[in-house]
Amino acid sequence: MTTISSGEISGLDDGGVAVFKGIPFAKSPFGERRFAAPVPPDPWEGTFEATSYGPRPPQPVMFPGQAPWSSADGLDILTVNVWTPELGGSGLPVLVWIYGGAYWLGSADWPDYDGARLARDGVVVVTFNYRVGMEGFGHIDGAPANRALLDQVAALRWVRENIAVFGGDPDNVTIFGESAGGGSVAALLAMPQAEGLFRRGIAQSVPGMFFSPEYAARVTESIMRRLGGGSPYDKTPEELTAAASAVANEEMRGNAELWGAMAYSAMPFAPVVDGEVLPGTPWEVLAGGASRDVELIVGFNRDEYRTFHAMNGEWDLEGALKTLAPGGADAAYRAGLPGVTDEELYIRLMSDWIFRMPSVLLADAHTGPTYTYELTWAPDPVLGACHGLDVPLTFGTTSGPIATMMAGGSPDLEGLSEQFRTAWTRFAGTGDPGWPRYEAGIGITHLFDVEPSDVADPEAVSHAIWSARDFRPIGNGKDS
Repeated sequence: MTTISSGEISGLDDGGVAVFKGIPFAKSPFGERRFAAPVPPDPWEGTFEATSYGPRPPQPVMFPGQAPWSSADGLDILTVNVWTPELGGSGLPVLVWIYGGAYWLGSADWPDYDGARLARDGVVVVTFNYRVGMEGFGHIDGAPANRALLDQVAALRWVRENIAVFGGDPDNVTIFGESAGGGSVAALLAMPQAEGLFRRGIAQSVPGMFFSPEYAARVTESIMRRLGGGSPYDKTPEELTAAASAVANEEMRGNAELWGAMAYSAMPFAPVVDGEVLPGTPWEVLAGGASRDVELIVGFNRDEYRTFHAMNGEWDLEGALKTLAPGGADAAYRAGLPGVTDEELYIRLMSDWIFRMPSVLLADAHTGPTYTYELTWAPDPVLGACHGLDVPLTFGTTSGPIATMMAGGSPDLEGLSEQFRTAWTRFAGTGDPGWPRYEAGIGITHLFDVEPSDVADPEAVSHAIWSARDFRPIGNGKDS
């Protein structure tokens, strides 16, 4: 038995790693608490059996054949999971994972996020659920903005209060996340409510999408119009999820005249720069000196957009250059990349806009110790070093679905995972991942590959093109 702030819990053993799953860190955000900020859970009597993951948050179906979300699966979705190699020990570094999923998908029970192997490298690993989609990011009158980010803060407060019981050091917490999880790491760096809850951050493939309140309100209006009007409070999560999917796929996608930049990603949700929970974009706030005492790793995969290009196949270079890119980008790309085809340039542009250059410019903005990386290992000739490939490398889940789909049984898979896990756990323990610091204007970047190396600004062509881009909130300026 283990005792935490809410009561006694019991867990499992996974080859010498103690595992606890599905522990509530906040009350259910439904019923009278629908669209409210999270609050701590009530204490329980007896022993809580922390042996299975908590239910997923409301979200659309991601994969064919996947069962749709249902309220019958359970509404106590704000739960945390812990893997520790030294239950009862003390002082281990703590790694807290924030999942991705375009801000409207994802949950901590994905097999690729199993923390056992990473924990065996000498750290305490924490994963948790947070609200996504309309429940977590939707603009709703009378409700706090960015409820998903507030969920993340609540989970970090739970970690600070309880992690010592699991052998972790509450003063040595590193947050890490990929895609929307990387964007969440960036947002937490900029949030006053998160200050002091973590010492280090690892932001993997940071997306550049942050919404203005006005733009987020337009999304909500379109969703509610699909449902015949009324209030989100009167609609079920299933209804809101279905309507949001319809807006994304039938209204946003390809409609740049109405939706601007988001026509090229069809993401109906993102963190909202509301001026309170999130006072500004991470690039703006970090450049002003926020989180200067937080050590940061930030990076991306070389061929980010190939994941999505393989799924949809459609592309519009002329429209993307006009809507997304800085002025003169077409000529600058072609001058810096002689012989590039239109399709290759489109993939490069989309990779730069969605993930690569937001990550680079976040490193430029951060005034504290910063390290950058790029994953260049390309086990599949079509997908290359695509979006999401770093996830199984990070966790060592090399037989999971992502690794199977993207790496195809490559003999180099284990070696690349060892590189990632060694760097991430070393950084969590010491603040140094094992390569030189990044300095804006010099740009020493670590390349993860079969033969790793440290090079000066490997994406200098794109960096020069996008260096004047401020990634302002969507709905302000060009992105409206």
